[in-house]
Amino acid sequence: MSFELVHFERKAAGKKDISHLGPEAAKKALDFHKSFDVYKETPLVALEELSKQLGVKGIYVKDESYRFGLNAFKVLGGSYAIGNYIAEKLGKDLSELPYRELISEEVKQQTGDITFISATDGNHGRGVAWTANKLKQKSIIYMPKGSALERLENIKAEGALAEITEFNYDDAVRLADKHAGENGWVLVQDTAWEGYEDIPTWIMQGYTTMAYEAYEQLGEVKPTHIFVQAGVGSLAGAVQGFFASVYGEDRPVTTIVEPNEAACIYKTAKANDGRIHPVTGDMNTIMAGLACGEPTTVGWEVLKDYSDFFASCPDYSAAQGMRVLGNPVGEDRKVISGESGAAGFGLFYEVLTNPSLQWMKEELGINEASVVLFFNSEGDTDRENYRRIVWDGLYPRL
Repeated sequence: MSFELVHFERKAAGKKDISHLGPEAAKKALDFHKSFDVYKETPLVALEELSKQLGVKGIYVKDESYRFGLNAFKVLGGSYAIGNYIAEKLGKDLSELPYRELISEEVKQQTGDITFISATDGNHGRGVAWTANKLKQKSIIYMPKGSALERLENIKAEGALAEITEFNYDDAVRLADKHAGENGWVLVQDTAWEGYEDIPTWIMQGYTTMAYEAYEQLGEVKPTHIFVQAGVGSLAGAVQGFFASVYGEDRPVTTIVEPNEAACIYKTAKANDGRIHPVTGDMNTIMAGLACGEPTTVGWEVLKDYSDFFASCPDYSAAQGMRVLGNPVGEDRKVISGESGAAGFGLFYEVLTNPSLQWMKEELGINEASVVLFFNSEGDTDRENYRRIVWDGLYPRL
């Protein structure tokens, strides 16, 4: 297992239009999420003591472990997609359907019974199930083999019919799509392909809520670097699209981070031949939320035009990131981060502390003036595994 990095030169022309992920679109998503009774802005944690220790100007972590009481950011995308689907079904704009209106009996009578189906490693499926439950609708969730039982039970607790399949993530998506087509169910998936792009795009737009919040929380502080993890690339595409729209050519240097065993976006960037390069097989990584073998087309179109670096990392860097965030320096605030949530931060910490990665630090342009932003996309959604890594010290640096 190793650290790999691909540098993409910034394109000057012919870029993908990202206005659908810009401030205006993000504000619409934020306003929708603000209409939820449980809405509360998640914290942006400034790790001042760690910044001094590592020799950078600032480290900021947007902590999504507080989102809607579901311990992960994914509900932002699922709820926004489902809301848009229902609004379109009723011939309305989503701005006309705040949360209270959306869960009303009047809306339910107009829509009738809907079954939403999805494949997930846990967090996305829980968000879909939670939203469907609030809307008095049904949900069916398929999980890839090896999924944590705690995540399965959390999904079932939201009223979904859920099971762990014998397939990897991408094949579980295909199974969900097949059953949706056969039964007239609605597939809510952040993976896009030809003919299936509206819902994945809505999901990406839903994710911009946290990017918009972070931007407002930063105030006058402008990040020089962003590290953001990728599974299929929806989260990364949303973050990249928002900040590239806000800052234009003066945008932060962005690094897209994946596990070695599921580095489909890294492989696609490295090949740079205009084709998607999937990863197949079991994709055995502790970063379960990133164990995806096929990039989403709507995310990749943004990432290839606006991202600067694509990285592939071993599991131990994410594990180290979890331990460092959970055991802060001095008065810094503790951040409980799951395996996938710590991927970007883990790479950054390794680059700053591992002498063998000095080349990567120089390539990324990290120095004493750097202000670095991260998105902790999940908390300890698999508590047993979190404790095994943080308490028992599994996956140490090799």
